[in-house]
Amino acid sequence: MRSYGEACATAHALDVIGERWALLVVRDLLLGPKRFSDLERGMPGINARILAQRLRELEDAGVVRRRRLGPPVSGMVYELTEWGADLETVIAHLGRWGRRSPRLDLDAEIGPDAAVLALRQRFDPGGVRDLTATYAVRFEYDQFVIQVAGGDLRVTRESPSAPDAVLTTDPRTFAELVTGRLTVPEAVARGRLAVTGDRAAVERLLAAVPVAR
Repeated sequence: MRSYGEACATAHALDVIGERWALLVVRDLLLGPKRFSDLERGMPGINARILAQRLRELEDAGVVRRRRLGPPVSGMVYELTEWGADLETVIAHLGRWGRRSPRLDLDAEIGPDAAVLALRQRFDPGGVRDLTATYAVRFEYDQFVIQVAGGDLRVTRESPSAPDAVLTTDPRTFAELVTGRLTVPEAVARGRLAVTGDRAAVERLLAAVPVAR
């Protein structure tokens, strides 16, 4: 790992997470552990060699750790350490800063974790403090659970037993719904979104996301 060689905490932080793709690996682990193949699939443009290198570097630095899943689902997953999870606030601030860029390409590819995190980072509880609902968001290879209660929003990779609404879509469509570039009726009419359950609750959830970038 290259180093700036400075006795400065900011420089040292960039020694740890300043390499290309490093923060995006962290971003895609914020919502829970993932297998190598899931990480690779979720980040358009990365290749297996670079991903493996970044994971090794982040693991050596204490940001990421490996854990073996037990039966019935076996295999190795990567997850953030407690110190690594503290980077969520950094990533959220970078996202807010980046949204102000006139060169942000909203038509580019986006992964599932980035799309769902956009909802969590933009969520404004002001008008939905009375909303209590559980949503399942299903993409081709990923599923997330969104729980809203008392103005708080929680996102996990769990499997809900009885969600109030199920959204089946793709990451780009979900991102467009979150940013207000697409409405639920438009997405359904175009065949890009299927909603089962309480559609009004879905509308309320998305209404709690400011449209402005």
